[in-house]
Amino acid sequence: MKAWSGGAVIVTGGSRGIGAEIVRLLAQRGVPVCINHRDSATEAESLASEVRSLGGKACVVQADVGSEADVLRLFTAAEQELGALWGLVNNAGYVGLAGRRVDEAQVAVLEQSFRVNVIGPMICAREALLRISPRHGGQGGRIVNISSIASRTGSPNDFVDYAASKAALNTFTLGLAREVAMEGVQVNGVSPGIADTEINARAGAPERKDRLAAMVPMKRPARPAEVAEVTVWLLLDAPDYLHGTTVDVGGGL
Repeated sequence: MKAWSGGAVIVTGGSRGIGAEIVRLLAQRGVPVCINHRDSATEAESLASEVRSLGGKACVVQADVGSEADVLRLFTAAEQELGALWGLVNNAGYVGLAGRRVDEAQVAVLEQSFRVNVIGPMICAREALLRISPRHGGQGGRIVNISSIASRTGSPNDFVDYAASKAALNTFTLGLAREVAMEGVQVNGVSPGIADTEINARAGAPERKDRLAAMVPMKRPARPAEVAEVTVWLLLDAPDYLHGTTVDVGGGL
């Protein structure tokens, strides 16, 4: 395992679930971490205190990644608090209410799905590149986009808009990776299956993860730490030649 000597990492949606586990693992490696959240200040501050109590360096920035102004403020604050940036984890995501078919779709929900799950990560990646790419005076770095197995299952009768947005994110991962391949910036993705997080409860279907886990060959949802381990490996340890790839963490699904 490489000892860490690089800059800071921004984790969007980093206050809970998979994002919080990514923060913990990065902090254990000595990586300064910016914990972004939209509406979970208590959890974010508690996590930052946990990191600091273990000798790590962390800051908390409230920002909605679906807002360009908020993203600009996020990156400025992270630099001011932690110094030079090394990496970005586009983890923040949005789902509407579970169990909605396309013939029940509401434009506001569709727009929010793509604003947070596609446009937000693209704006965040833009701001990261302006800081880490040697083309703009940076020292290189890595970007990891958190997608979903839904991008290839389609999530019928539940979250077709979410699935479609994650498919778009996968395409963005590939296109961005090819665009910056010669600029010292490595871009990959992680595609979790059903995970044991709050996302289903927040979508009004707390039983959903157990119901869908029955379709997984391993017959259980992923633990957030299992997804986080792959993410941190891509950020810190994966060989440079692993590029433009989205890694499935779906228990065989």
